[in-house]
Amino acid sequence: MSADDGLAGFGYKQELERTLGNFHTFAAGISYISILTGTFQLFYFGFSFGGPAYWWSWPLVFAGQLMVALSFAELAAHYPVAGSIYNWSKKLGNPHVAWLAGWMMLTASIVTIAAVALAYQITLPQIASFFQFAEDPAVNAVILGGVLILFTTLVNAWGVKLMATLNSVGVFIELIAAVLLIIALAVNITRGPSVVMETHDKGAGQPWGYFGAFLVASLASTYVMYGFDTASSLGEESHDPRKNAPKAIMRALIASFVIGGLILLFALMAVGDINNPQIDTGGLQFIVLDVLGSTVGKIFLIAVVIAITVCNLAVQSAAIRMMFAMARDNNLPAGSKLARVSPKTKTPVVPAVITGVLALLILVVNINQPQIFTVITSIGIIMIYLAYLLVTVPMLLKRLRGQWPPPEQPGQKYFSLGKFGLPVNILGVLWGGAVVVNLAWPRRDVYNATPPYHWYLEWGAVLFVGIVGLVGFGYYWFVLRHKTGVLADHAAIEEVLGD
Repeated sequence: MSADDGLAGFGYKQELERTLGNFHTFAAGISYISILTGTFQLFYFGFSFGGPAYWWSWPLVFAGQLMVALSFAELAAHYPVAGSIYNWSKKLGNPHVAWLAGWMMLTASIVTIAAVALAYQITLPQIASFFQFAEDPAVNAVILGGVLILFTTLVNAWGVKLMATLNSVGVFIELIAAVLLIIALAVNITRGPSVVMETHDKGAGQPWGYFGAFLVASLASTYVMYGFDTASSLGEESHDPRKNAPKAIMRALIASFVIGGLILLFALMAVGDINNPQIDTGGLQFIVLDVLGSTVGKIFLIAVVIAITVCNLAVQSAAIRMMFAMARDNNLPAGSKLARVSPKTKTPVVPAVITGVLALLILVVNINQPQIFTVITSIGIIMIYLAYLLVTVPMLLKRLRGQWPPPEQPGQKYFSLGKFGLPVNILGVLWGGAVVVNLAWPRRDVYNATPPYHWYLEWGAVLFVGIVGLVGFGYYWFVLRHKTGVLADHAAIEEVLGD
């Protein structure tokens, strides 16, 4: 038996319940990306820095992420296992690289739970003033976000069936609403598609002219189009994951690109006054209400709230699987407790609670230090892209050595890039490196936009990523690596020979 043949090939026994079908895995990937969440949360950012021409960052980011997703689809076919990024890196590289990839992804996912929860504040008070419980928007954001995190924690702890059902229903509503929104905006267009060539003179004063402004604006798209690997993170709970996970990864990314790109394009074409300064602050929420009116617009904003909810559900679900995957290798403190699967719910309950509590603690930072929270959110996304690189770089090295792809099981045909594998992998690595540099570049406009100005905030992304990486890896190197290994309670019953 090949070492990559199911869970036994990883040395694990089946503990999580296989209940998820094709749409469940697709929904997990697309809800993590969550077009309505990301575009409505970040449109204002891209527009304020790049004007209408920021739209071009959407296809640019898609092209780069497509190279990564294609590589991930190959990996999902061979290694459909929980904590996909961590386990893929372990198979492609070594335990040390794998731990760092898992650590980066886990930390980033917990930060992302808090960041997504803040999106409630951007949308709910615009639906009804009832949701503005506190006068201070930052405090109110924490209240609303805290309620969301409590809900997603309870659902994820209850079991994968409930999580998958709510997620699938939410994604179905989100997709229907997104298509209807595209149609509604399209029938109200007031200008042609040439609007995406307008820069609104955003490059003025920039050292690199509009190119410099565009690089900043492109962060809005970069912050959205990731998380498609979640479709494979649920591999141990899915039926026929070798076949379904690669398709789910690709469908989630492509559907998100098409739907999101059309929403952004038609919004720019439909808004009454493209020069209205309120677009810089109100974003897509303002445009929808401006174009469709209060009543219809608020109906679509309700769909956005549903999208935010299932997005947080999916992000936390992925974080739980990552914590579980690392813990059963004894690669986290108190591994045996973190890796315990509830016999009743067939779910790792302790990771659900811990990820929820940690996300709430991070959320509280937003009350008095919103600039620090912005830095924390950004480094979370940087760490996800770094984790992706810790998969694509070892994969490229394997290809160059002629060690990838591994042999297929007899009678099975896996998703394969064939002769295109090497150039796609190279482009994915180059893209990932460029994105990390652009994300981490010390820009005051991004990391320290308002007084007081501090050098450590401007350089916050570089400093915090470095601290998280070094401290985490230091703990692993001096403490955990001496204990690492599949815990006895989770080991495969029969010993499986290696490749």
